[in-house]
Amino acid sequence: MDSIKPLYTTSATATGGRNGHTQSADGHVSVDLSVPKAMGGPGKPGTSTPEDLFAAGYAACFGGALDFVGKQHKKDASKAASTVHVSIGPRDLGGFGLSVKIHVEDKSIPQAELASLANEAHEKICPYSHATRNNVGVDLEVVGA
Repeated sequence: MDSIKPLYTTSATATGGRNGHTQSADGHVSVDLSVPKAMGGPGKPGTSTPEDLFAAGYAACFGGALDFVGKQHKKDASKAASTVHVSIGPRDLGGFGLSVKIHVEDKSIPQAELASLANEAHEKICPYSHATRNNVGVDLEVVGA
């Protein structure tokens, strides 16, 4: 396993599991949770899911990685929109698993260039992509000019 030299560490605590509440240590993230109706839960209005939080974090992280790679190649990818779709469902081997689809769009960068930047961000830079590799199916979809 690859080790890291931590530059930043944060934490969050959840109580009540998927029908409870989660909050970051600094209080900036504070979310009530409920299992969606599609998964047999109450789907309470105004609540979130762990998958929402993972999708938001991955989208922000991927966007930052894409911007970083763009700068290395003297391209401006800072306005690219990274949308991450996270799905949860039963696994063939039991339990539950996740799948991810990353949709990157920036009509100011030619398709081939944006695809190259996005692939490099996914393969070499984004920590979420490193964490999911060989654990979670991730599809990358790119729409450029």
